[in-house]
Amino acid sequence: MSGIGERRVGRAPLGARPAVRRATEADLPALARTLASAFHDDPIARWACASERVRPSVLERFYAIRLRQVLRHDEIWVEDGVLGGALWLPPELWRTSAREDVRLARSLVHPRLLPRLPLVMYGFTGIERRHPETPPHWYLAVLGTDPAAQGRGIGSALLAPVLERCDEDGIGAYLESSKEENVAFYARHGFRVTEVVTLPRGPRAWLMWREPR
Repeated sequence: MSGIGERRVGRAPLGARPAVRRATEADLPALARTLASAFHDDPIARWACASERVRPSVLERFYAIRLRQVLRHDEIWVEDGVLGGALWLPPELWRTSAREDVRLARSLVHPRLLPRLPLVMYGFTGIERRHPETPPHWYLAVLGTDPAAQGRGIGSALLAPVLERCDEDGIGAYLESSKEENVAFYARHGFRVTEVVTLPRGPRAWLMWREPR
């Protein structure tokens, strides 16, 4: 199971690209808060946790766990002020272990969420099953920016380091978009929709693939 979706990012304004860097462990608490804010209104987040009051703490707990899982690969990229982040997983290392899945599932345990938890886990597992096994590729597990920083080109800057590496190495990239409005943004970066999945009694997700340029 992986966090999916992203805050909408508009076209970058004129000027220098925002500075991005690899995240360190010290960045994780702030980045978990940023991602929780970014995904507060995300359709899949609302489907998984309908309570507006409970959702911020659940999302922050979820991303705090997920960030620590991904950090060992040293491919979490952050905007220099931690106003946005991209969680990338290298080729053939994108699968979560059973232990990681259990920890992520526990982050969703809350009295208000327990009745929906089996449905939510079933939906996430269904998306995970559609993740292509081959060819080897980079996986963009999460891309999010602080709502107040939207439109500054942060999303594009966070994509750039790994997409440039994809092009240099001749390797593909894959993601799942939880908002239809973001499909055009990703298309500008070379992704195309390969499948649209509808979660059980829930919203849709757009599965996207990028060939190297």
